[in-house]
Amino acid sequence: MKKGTIVTLCDLTGNMVKPWLDAGYDAVLVDPQHTEGIHTDGAITRIGHVIDHPATWGYLSNLNDVVFTACFPPCTDLAVSGARWFESKREADSAFQFKAMQVVWQCHVIAEMLGAPYFIENPVSQISSLWRKPDHSFHPYDFTGYQPEDNYTKKTCLWVGRGFRMPQPHRNMSLGAPDDRIHKCPPGAERGNIRSATPEGFAIAVFEANKPGGLSICASGKAA
Repeated sequence: MKKGTIVTLCDLTGNMVKPWLDAGYDAVLVDPQHTEGIHTDGAITRIGHVIDHPATWGYLSNLNDVVFTACFPPCTDLAVSGARWFESKREADSAFQFKAMQVVWQCHVIAEMLGAPYFIENPVSQISSLWRKPDHSFHPYDFTGYQPEDNYTKKTCLWVGRGFRMPQPHRNMSLGAPDDRIHKCPPGAERGNIRSATPEGFAIAVFEANKPGGLSICASGKAA
């Protein structure tokens, strides 16, 4: 019997859906970097369009068993780490951040429409100024108890809704101090995808806290 579906927006890697797939759920991944069109392979459907494309809306609006939504709008024009380039970007396009925020707001609308617990993820960014403060934040190393390879720093913020439950940190303290590999990621065509890939430990923790009946490891505290 089908358990339900997780939807991820602006998601290329699929790291977020792996724990759900392993537990028998279906997954829908939306990202324009997927092959154009709508393609289903077993339990996974990949939609190769932007999230506000008519085909995307048509497919998602017909889902009636969504149990979770995760949104990863591009951070290139919003992250504080790239602030030194904001002025030159503004000279080239005065609306560049408004356009970036449009994707954030589209994620919010779609997630609310789907009706399941959700988060919108971004690093420390202008979303706090242009929309609202985040509800939670974490570093990948907070969840090395699930995935030791995630022992690195990258403060990540979450804007949540529909009953999202924030998992408690679960660290593997034997690993030592986390590294800063994300900040040292070399330039290249894949730099953005590498930096934005969802940490697997975090994905597992979110699944454990937000799967139907998963109340045992959630935290009520909010980000400072």
